[in-house]
Amino acid sequence: MKRNLGMLVAGFGLCWLSVPLVAHHSFASEYDNTRPVEGTGIVAKVEWTNPHMRIYVDVTDEKGVVTTWNLELGSPNSVLRRGWTRNDLKAGDTITFKAYGGKKVLTRAVADAITLADGRAFAGASGAPDR
Repeated sequence: MKRNLGMLVAGFGLCWLSVPLVAHHSFASEYDNTRPVEGTGIVAKVEWTNPHMRIYVDVTDEKGVVTTWNLELGSPNSVLRRGWTRNDLKAGDTITFKAYGGKKVLTRAVADAITLADGRAFAGASGAPDR
C-alpha cells in the first residue's frame, strides 16, 4: 500500500514538473529567421505578461491599410534587466521595429530591435537568434 502511494505521488510529481516544458516553445517552432520584417507604427497595446512581453503595433502601409503586428519579446524580467522600464513604452507611442516573422500567423513576429521616437533603441530581449 505504501509503495503504491509512493509511486502515485512520484507520478504526479513528474507530471507537474513537466508542464512548464510542454508550455514553452522554441524560436524555430513559431518564427522564421529567414523572414525578417520591419515597420514603423503606433503602439496600440503593451502587455507586461509572462512568459513573454507583447507589443501590438498598428502599421499603416502606403495605401493607407492598417495592419496590427503582434510583437513578442522576452519575459518582462529579461526586458527590465536590459534597461527598459514600464514607462518607456506606452500606447500611442511611435516605434520602429525589426523582427522575424511568424510561420503560421504572418502578422506575428519576434522583435529583435525596437527604436522609440526619441531615438532610444532596445535590442536583444526577444530570444531571437543573432543575425
